[in-house]
Amino acid sequence: MAISVFDLFKVGIGPSSSHTVGPMRAAFLFVSRLHDTGLLERVASVRCELFGSLGATGHGHGSVPAVVLGLSGEQPHLVDPVEAEPIVAAVRSGGRLALGGKHTVAFSVDDDVVLHRRGRLSFHSNGMVFLALDAEGRPVDRREYYSVGGGFVLDEDETGEPVLREDPTPVPHPFGSADELVARAREHGLRISDVMLANEAVWRPEQETRAGLLHLWSVMRACVERGTTTGGVLPGGLRVRRRAPELRRHLDEEVDAAEPMDRVTLHALAVNEENAAGGRVVTAPTNGAAGIVPAVLHHAASTVRGFDDDAVVRFLLTAGAIGLLFKRNASISGAEVGCQGEVGSACSMAAAGFAELLGCSPEQVENAAEIGIEHNLGLTCDPVGGLVQIPCIERNAVASVKAITAARMARRGDGVHHVSLDKAIKTMRETGADMSVKYKETARGGLALNVIEC
Repeated sequence: MAISVFDLFKVGIGPSSSHTVGPMRAAFLFVSRLHDTGLLERVASVRCELFGSLGATGHGHGSVPAVVLGLSGEQPHLVDPVEAEPIVAAVRSGGRLALGGKHTVAFSVDDDVVLHRRGRLSFHSNGMVFLALDAEGRPVDRREYYSVGGGFVLDEDETGEPVLREDPTPVPHPFGSADELVARAREHGLRISDVMLANEAVWRPEQETRAGLLHLWSVMRACVERGTTTGGVLPGGLRVRRRAPELRRHLDEEVDAAEPMDRVTLHALAVNEENAAGGRVVTAPTNGAAGIVPAVLHHAASTVRGFDDDAVVRFLLTAGAIGLLFKRNASISGAEVGCQGEVGSACSMAAAGFAELLGCSPEQVENAAEIGIEHNLGLTCDPVGGLVQIPCIERNAVASVKAITAARMARRGDGVHHVSLDKAIKTMRETGADMSVKYKETARGGLALNVIEC
């Protein structure tokens, strides 16, 4: 059983993989199901109800427009962020929605997308119910979906299975833990990235894998460019000012005096400000933590001797291998384990990717990943106003610097350390289970309360 790096890294739009990308995918899947089963023409109206963290912070995370877009036939990796808002506005003003772009029904954005701030479905905190009715108000179809982190979506038939669905295709180097990953690499004299690349070959030719990863890098670079050249204020009511363009201007003026870590901060801020504005990002492994991998990869591009396309591929494959361990053995969902599952996982992934490019051994790469997560354990998800802005944007910048430090620390060691990555991931899972729900992307605790009270 195995999963692909492309299951983890996905192109989508902000501000949230679990609250925007997931609901959009779920809505798209529901309409596709209606079409495939021949029920679409019988539908006179549709309704969506959001529960748990989706209901609590859905407004701030763009869940309502995401549902409208998905029902309209849009998909996260294809929708034009510029066109998204006009599409939703047209549905809102006209009171009509073309399901899948094909079958038009009456639809009220305010009444037909319901957010339950306190209710929760049993399987996961990010639950959704979609209901299609005929002209007499009789149910045509009803379906539950769950956004389980990083844009992954399960429907009600899959809730008895592991949250992460794996491909049964045999791979040459199977691994279910960090210890197994390092052992496979050591046994065959491979780097971590080589193990992943060989496994990816069971699904597609190597050149396609390389091309796909380089495409992700191009999306990351474009996101940074937009983020460093687009000013103004972020949407949502907090009036958070976009700082990346001004920071870029200062750094460009201080070419010789600027600290390298200032550039890392710049790139992380740029990505997460774009994400908060609903722009196109790469989930890495989530939207809320999308700035860390690009920021560290940009740092590698400017500091690693001989950096080229192959270095990009090796970085992302290594980071992906670590991310898959978090997804399989714990969670990358802030609504499930807090921000340690998002920023913590991303910090660990970026640390591993950078360590690989620094020439580290598999043991040192594992050590870098462990350092990255160990010092994010217990990190809560308490977004002010339910928006992916405070503390999320700055948190990405801090974690990017931490990832670089972790890789450099590991490089100076021999790979032998007291706490293994597997134990740290297990600790993250257990800490998340113990964490109060108010610190799991509900905006009912921590900064989300205290900043408002001030």
